[in-house]
Amino acid sequence: MFPTEYLRRNWFSNVRADILAGIVVALALIPEAIGFSIIAGVDPRVGLYASVVIAIVISFAGGRPAMISAATAATAVLFGTLVREHGLQYLLAATILAGVIQIAAGYLRVGYVMRFISRSVMTGFVNALAILIFMAQLPELIGVTWQTYVLIAAGLAIIYLFPKLTKAVPSPLICILLLTGLSIAFGIDVRTVADLGELPDALPVLLFPDIPLNLETLWIILPTSVAVAAVGLLESLLTASIVDQMTDTTSDKNRESIGQGIANIASGFFGGMAGCAMIGQSGINVRSGGRTRLSTFTAGAFLLFLLMVLGDIVGLIAMPALVAIMIMVSIGTFRWSSLADLGHHPRRSSIVMLATVITMVFTHNLALGVGIGVLLSGVFFAWKVAQIFRVGSSLSSDGTQRHYRVEGQIFFASADEFLAASNFTEPLQKVIIDVSQSHIWDLTGVNAIDQAVLKFRKTGVDVELIGMNDASATIMDKLAVHDRPDAMQKVLGH
Repeated sequence: MFPTEYLRRNWFSNVRADILAGIVVALALIPEAIGFSIIAGVDPRVGLYASVVIAIVISFAGGRPAMISAATAATAVLFGTLVREHGLQYLLAATILAGVIQIAAGYLRVGYVMRFISRSVMTGFVNALAILIFMAQLPELIGVTWQTYVLIAAGLAIIYLFPKLTKAVPSPLICILLLTGLSIAFGIDVRTVADLGELPDALPVLLFPDIPLNLETLWIILPTSVAVAAVGLLESLLTASIVDQMTDTTSDKNRESIGQGIANIASGFFGGMAGCAMIGQSGINVRSGGRTRLSTFTAGAFLLFLLMVLGDIVGLIAMPALVAIMIMVSIGTFRWSSLADLGHHPRRSSIVMLATVITMVFTHNLALGVGIGVLLSGVFFAWKVAQIFRVGSSLSSDGTQRHYRVEGQIFFASADEFLAASNFTEPLQKVIIDVSQSHIWDLTGVNAIDQAVLKFRKTGVDVELIGMNDASATIMDKLAVHDRPDAMQKVLGH
């Protein structure tokens, strides 16, 4: 049994706000889940069942309270080819395998990878998601009746102005109730949730995918499962970091990885597709007052209640209300201060942020966008570190000995500069290479030291390497070859 303090802190410290926030999120999940099902090429029930199961399971198993996980576009797009070529049963199997991979990643502590994602990449990720959330609403903004635009504008006014009157009830919930009531009362010609697809009228049933259990099946679903697991974890961990910042709290990224895997396995066994954390719905939850696991559980449980008991009423919800909510999320998610920061932040940081945004928006590939951002961050960091590398030298009074002083980091980006600073043709008896103000990081740095020592020795010069710190000495002892019998042939290629 869980300790009382744990239950209070993680479940029952914010009951009223969590329940109301969860109700708002549940309503907002319906059109999203249906749309993602269409993207994956499956029946709307697959996305809706997935959203119910994942939200409920992750509320118990996840590492980030108040974060919403459900069926998402990021994972749905990866299933299209598999469904077209092999059908729904293979999607379910791929979902289960993706969950297994995510659990393994969690036990391998993949959450620590988040330390290598810079603030510029995070900002680019958030801004790109805000743009993609808005772009996802365009089908509901193009080719619609003029009444739709009026209702969306009214919905935004309610969302932003109602909190000035009271915050007892989330303004997005009021938006949904009022706009839907108006559209029904006055017979306004707008799209409704029912226009998106048929809602399920039965509970999800536990099942095992009807597929052959052999290696051929494994090779069919493995590529999709790996991609889904990677993209799902990436979006979930980044979203967890964003919710951490929004709520000024911390989360357990490794537990979140395991929780996402458990939720996806459960989804697959209940006829749903894989999902992950949703920054849009998580933003709705937090901005509506959700703070604990109860809000996430309420979102999944109330979604199930809506589908099973109030399906006909849910079908009447006016889409302009949900579009207004998602536009609010898009506006609130975008880091508007990042536009002003472009003028005074370092140019390289701005390039990383913009490259992340552009890649994600034009490819709709979250993993690729973040990958480009991380790659550029690494390249720029290496370039910056290499710029503060310096090699100085002094010649003894009798002209027989030169003392080289190396300052900075010796690694792949500075190795060539280190070698270029060495004069191998100077007639000397001895060379001292002082690395007390430097650090040797990698194989390239070790190889540069090897080459310098051996080139001097080749011309008959005695070489002494001094001042090495313990970490550098460890990597040199392990990888250096200049003191081995065949060193000249290995390093100089003779």
